[in-house]
Amino acid sequence: MIDPEYMHKALALAKKAKGFTSPNPCVGAVVVKDGVVVGQGYHRRFGGPHAEVEALDDAGPNAAGATLYVTLEPCNHFGKTPPCTHKIMGSNIKKVVVGCKDPNPFVGGGGIRFLEEKGIEVVSGVLKEEAETLIEDFIWYVRNDKKPFVILKTASTLDGRTATRTGDSKWITGTASRVFVHRIRHEADAILIGSGTLHSDNPSLTARIEGVETRDPARIILDTHLTIKENARVLTQASNARTIIVTHPQASPEKRTRLEKMGAQILDVGLRDGRLDLHELMIKLGQMSFLSVLIEGGGTVAGAALRAGIVNKLLLFMAPRILGGSDGKPLFVGMGPERIQDALELKKMSLDWFEKDILVSGYLK
Repeated sequence: MIDPEYMHKALALAKKAKGFTSPNPCVGAVVVKDGVVVGQGYHRRFGGPHAEVEALDDAGPNAAGATLYVTLEPCNHFGKTPPCTHKIMGSNIKKVVVGCKDPNPFVGGGGIRFLEEKGIEVVSGVLKEEAETLIEDFIWYVRNDKKPFVILKTASTLDGRTATRTGDSKWITGTASRVFVHRIRHEADAILIGSGTLHSDNPSLTARIEGVETRDPARIILDTHLTIKENARVLTQASNARTIIVTHPQASPEKRTRLEKMGAQILDVGLRDGRLDLHELMIKLGQMSFLSVLIEGGGTVAGAALRAGIVNKLLLFMAPRILGGSDGKPLFVGMGPERIQDALELKKMSLDWFEKDILVSGYLK
């Protein structure tokens, strides 16, 4: 009998590592014998033991004849660690229950086939949707030429304004919403804003959750003409994350040199329609092993990202406030479609409450 509650437990373990395993996916595992969990573990950090190894080591001799529940198909190749399939064989596991298969088309199914050929029963697809959602950035990355999974986060009043006409925007949403956003920042490989947001807010772009260990994402600034001030927080505030300034190859060589001496990385991309080419940028970020990018820029960057078609997932926070005028800052800046039938449509949409705020989530691709 397959008990999905054990897979739920494995998924909960995997979620503990969100933000720490990239470019590997987060994976959880539990070992069950006679209806009792005798071992558990998860992949804690990139380069560390995989979830199966932690769970089987935790179970010890109790693993013999037991069932292993794991959120992702066990690997069957040598990488930074030996194949987990070999560990499973050596532990005398009787049965393996898998959440989802390895998304890599060149290796997916290989771990399952190996185990079945060795006489181990394998059941796949238990809580598949939950398992795939947990590693949706990794799945997108390996199936789409190593392009990052892009999340666009916005926050507005009920009438679609992100700030007043004077630029005042603190704070549209409440504390609970902002805490959740810091969790998303922690889980993302990088956070991206434009120079407009940089100059108006001077953000630090770090992940801060009281009482919780977090990891700062890489800070990516779109700055065509290198207008960033050298006392900007992303340059001067201590962080374990790098700051990447995306600019045009012809931007000031002198400013470029000064910024590099301050520790910033300068990344050149070409222009498309007079703006930095977001398609080229995504290719380069993927080559740098960024699985996920969180866009938190203002209306100009948000609108450009939608028009470029690079956004996978939208997180739209709406606060119970109304400015009641047309002079505030809009959610998206730039030309939209001429016809409603050409409007972007969210798939798999969901609604969540954060105190008084509403979060609309959905996928564009």
